[in-house]
Amino acid sequence: MPQSISLQTALLALSLTAALADAADFDCVMDPRQVIEVRSPVEGVIEKLTVDRGDFVNKGQLLVQLDAAVERASAALALQRFQLEGAVRSGESRVEYSSKKHTRQEELYKQNFISAQARDEAATERKLAESELKEAVDNRRVAELEYKRQTELLRLKTITSPLGGVVMERLMHPGEVAEAGVGRKPILKIADIDVLHVEVVLPVEAYGKVKVGTKVDVIPDAPVGGRHPAVVSVVDRVLDAASGTFGVRLELPNRSRNLPAGMRCKASFASIGDDVPVRMGASPKAAVKRTVAPAAK
Repeated sequence: MPQSISLQTALLALSLTAALADAADFDCVMDPRQVIEVRSPVEGVIEKLTVDRGDFVNKGQLLVQLDAAVERASAALALQRFQLEGAVRSGESRVEYSSKKHTRQEELYKQNFISAQARDEAATERKLAESELKEAVDNRRVAELEYKRQTELLRLKTITSPLGGVVMERLMHPGEVAEAGVGRKPILKIADIDVLHVEVVLPVEAYGKVKVGTKVDVIPDAPVGGRHPAVVSVVDRVLDAASGTFGVRLELPNRSRNLPAGMRCKASFASIGDDVPVRMGASPKAAVKRTVAPAAK
C-alpha cells in the first residue's frame, strides 16, 4: 500500500513538472482598467473636496461640492411658485359658478323669462372662466418645470464618482474656480483597479495558440509576488512586422484592491511551449501604443 502511494506521488510530480516545462513566461505590465479625469460640468467655486490622493471611492460617492447658494435660492423660489394653488382654486370656483349660472339662464330662456342676449352673456362668462382656469393650470405646470430645471442646475454643482476606484491625483483645492469644458484643468484623477488590464507582447510564433478566454497566471514583481489567475480578453489582429510581435490583453480580477496598478509582471502561458522564443527587449507598452483591432469573441 505505501509503495502504491509513493508511485502516485511520483507520477503527480512528473505531470506537474511537465506542465511547468510547457509553460512560457513573458514580460507584462498591470494597468488600471480605466483612468478618468473628474471635471466640473459647470463653472463654479469649489466649496468642498471630500477625498484626497490615495483614497478609495465608490460609485456615486460625493467627491466635489461647488458653491451653490444662488442655485439653492432659485430652486426654493421655483418650488414656492409651483406649490401656489390659489389661482387654480379660484379658477375652479369661477368655472363652477359660471356653469351653474349658465344652466339656470338656459332654463329661463327656454321658458321665455329672459332674452337671448342674457343667455349668451352667461355662456360667454362660463367660457371665460374655463379659459382662466386653463391658464392657471398651465402656469402651475410651467412653475413645476422651472422647479425641475433649477433642481437639475443645483445637482450639477454636486459632483459624484462615476465609478469605484482609487484617487490618483487631486489637482484643485477648495476656493479655486472649476471651469467647465474639454481641455480645462481637471479636479481629480481616479483609476478603476477593481479589474486590472495586463498588457503582454508575444512573439508571432505564439499567434493562434492564445485565444480569448485562455487562462493565464500573472506573477507581479517583488515585493507583491504570488500567482494570480487572469483571462485573455483581447488578442490583437494586427501584428507588428518590425518587431515580429503582437499584443494581448488580460483581465485580472482585483476586487480586494490588494494588487497595485502600474507594476511590471510576468504572464505565464501554459498553452505556449518551449518552441516559442521569448524575444528580449519587446516592451509590453508596445501593445498599447500600436493602433490595433480587437479580436472577435
